[in-house]
Amino acid sequence: MHRLREPRKRNLHYCFAYSKSSTQILLPLLSHYFTSTNMHSQQHPFHLLLKNYPTNRRAVQQVHSQLIVTALHHHRYMLLWNTLIQHYSLGVFPQEALQLYNYRQYIHSSFDSFTYSFLFKTCSNLQQPCIGFQLHSLTMKLGFQTHVYVQTSLLNMYAVCGFLCEAKQVFVEMPGRNSVTWNALITGYTKWAKLNLAQSLFNEMPNPNVVSWTALIDGYTRTNRPSEAMALFHKMLVMEGIKPNEITILTIFPAVSKIGSPELCQSIHTYIEKNGFNASDIRITNSLIDSYAKIGCIKSALLVFEEISISRRNLVSWTSIISGFAMHGMAKEAVESFQMMENQSLTPNQVTFLSLLNACSHGGLVDEGLMFFTKMVNECGISPGIKHYGCLIDMLGRAGRLEEAEKTALKIPFENANVVIWRTLLGACSFHNNVEISERVMTKILEMERRYGGDYVLLSNVFTGAGRFADAERVRRLMDDRNASKVPGNCLL
Repeated sequence: MHRLREPRKRNLHYCFAYSKSSTQILLPLLSHYFTSTNMHSQQHPFHLLLKNYPTNRRAVQQVHSQLIVTALHHHRYMLLWNTLIQHYSLGVFPQEALQLYNYRQYIHSSFDSFTYSFLFKTCSNLQQPCIGFQLHSLTMKLGFQTHVYVQTSLLNMYAVCGFLCEAKQVFVEMPGRNSVTWNALITGYTKWAKLNLAQSLFNEMPNPNVVSWTALIDGYTRTNRPSEAMALFHKMLVMEGIKPNEITILTIFPAVSKIGSPELCQSIHTYIEKNGFNASDIRITNSLIDSYAKIGCIKSALLVFEEISISRRNLVSWTSIISGFAMHGMAKEAVESFQMMENQSLTPNQVTFLSLLNACSHGGLVDEGLMFFTKMVNECGISPGIKHYGCLIDMLGRAGRLEEAEKTALKIPFENANVVIWRTLLGACSFHNNVEISERVMTKILEMERRYGGDYVLLSNVFTGAGRFADAERVRRLMDDRNASKVPGNCLL
């Protein structure tokens, strides 16, 4: 008990660290602080606990438990309750913010503007516009329709959930707006690919800031209009003199990759190096590696990767370079990078294994690919997705191990199986002229989809290659009878 005489902040860290192994120690100490400290001070140990461990669910629940146990529901403690609702709204289980609100309603507690702002954020994260509608009505009754923060949070909820007309109505009826309000609606438009509306609103905005420009650039990138995205970025930087932030830089990388210009990628690289983005944000460095790989500059991608210190390289860094090697058919380098990553005690995820399996498939490393697939499932406990199975079957099919590929396809769980898996196998059967498996695979395909002409053409080609011309003609007639269409090929030259 002598530890209680030490500075409170130090004790708080001590008791929380200790509570990881013994929660019985933490609660009595928190109870002591509860009775000895000003509850609405932001330096209160509970506020410090939530501030210093914002993502720790255990810490939030400890505070929640103490608030209920001590029955402190007076409006003087609103700051703590609001902080708790905020943490729940941003956490893994945002519905707990609504449950806490309902509990506080049951005991006839009062609420303020912050409470409803956080609750609208909860509805956004839960994608629950129906609850948002109810809260909207409630805030209107309580007189919050002129409160800019509540209305901005409401507008954002409608925009995130796709209710753009309602979001615009809230925007129009607001007596006062700030930059966050404008940006929330612009972002909502771009999220739902309403670029004309977003551009029009952006043009009306009094003083667009970096967030406004970034939202609009992101909209053009998402809708596969990379040239316009880069033109906006240039206008923001050169003509308007607005300096981009880290999010802006991350937003333009997909546009750079789609344009495919090494010179453009190099100029962006030079800019971020000159302005220190590389040193301050590993996400930008990782995106740069990915962009160089996608435009065909694998040497530049590797150079950027090697310039990252070993201590700064994270899982995304390694996955980006492994994926780059896979794109360029450098299977051996991809496997070596994976082994080096494991030596750094980093645990691979689904994307890492997908890149690795893709590399093994295109590099002919079948046995290694099967080993990595087994490792992913048995050692790392990762459930394979449809893309993992697709890579596995493609890898076996390329190697001519068609029976093994067929058995693998039959073992795919029902919820993951789709027609693309069987089409991949049919393509491999066509390449290796295996008539028997082709017929079985075509039966599976027709159970799922009958009107894609490419399937019939592949099977017809298999029969033709085996000299079974009558069967090939029969498949062609069947294709015509079912009106199965095949998109004709074309050439840009």
